[in-house]
Amino acid sequence: MVNAMTSKDGTRIYYKDWGIGKPIVFSHGWPLNSDSWESQMVFLASSGYRCIAHDRRGHGRSGQPWIGNDMDNYADDLADLMDLLDLKRAVLVGFSAGGGEITRYIGRHGSKRVSKLALISAVPPIMVKTKSNPAGLPIEVFDELRAKSLLDRSQLYKDLASGPFFGANRADSKVSQGMMDSFWLQGMQAGHKNTLDCIKAFSETDFTEDLKKIDVPTLIIHGDDDQIVPIAASALQSVKLVKNAVLLVYDGAPHGIAYTHNDKLNVDLLAFIES
Repeated sequence: MVNAMTSKDGTRIYYKDWGIGKPIVFSHGWPLNSDSWESQMVFLASSGYRCIAHDRRGHGRSGQPWIGNDMDNYADDLADLMDLLDLKRAVLVGFSAGGGEITRYIGRHGSKRVSKLALISAVPPIMVKTKSNPAGLPIEVFDELRAKSLLDRSQLYKDLASGPFFGANRADSKVSQGMMDSFWLQGMQAGHKNTLDCIKAFSETDFTEDLKKIDVPTLIIHGDDDQIVPIAASALQSVKLVKNAVLLVYDGAPHGIAYTHNDKLNVDLLAFIES
């Protein structure tokens, strides 16, 4: 059976619902979809949990609306899903842009349905460099990403997968061709306009005030060799803004740790959920 819901603005949102038990809800990164969480979902569902992951609007098997590709709508779609399934005391896990999505969810909808939060290689507080965020990346980085997406997004995804996303450009990399192919395939399943808009959403949205509203136990995990979302402007800042957050730094790890460090991440998530 295909699980899908219709959001308040009429967008079809696809989701997976695996296992039985306390709910864990996963939000994926750009330009991926819920398939990117398969390792974590199989592991945690086999450990006695209900694992739910949706394809963000414009990504994967969900609808591709021309408008509404922004963090507020992403968070509201997540809220619609949480309400539809009537989830209680859920653990939210967000990777990269998905970390922004679940942070904005708390900012807009609160934690009444949430017991814990895990931010994995996440974009908050804000990626782009500003006067108040001097450690951020220059806007030109994201302008170049948009230009490459418009020119040849298929090649862009291949270049990201074979380079910085998984750390495949490092001398000691052991990234498989299959891992890189998975990134490309998921990216090409997403809508062109949607992924283009999402670059602005994940890079320019300021989550500072959302982070301050988080009032549940929070785990932040980040690789210190993340070439996509550098740790200095993300995790090292977020941990200062979230009350009583715990930071785990993966030594030498790249951005895509749900793949490259899946065994370690799975164990660390389980320990956090059961703590």
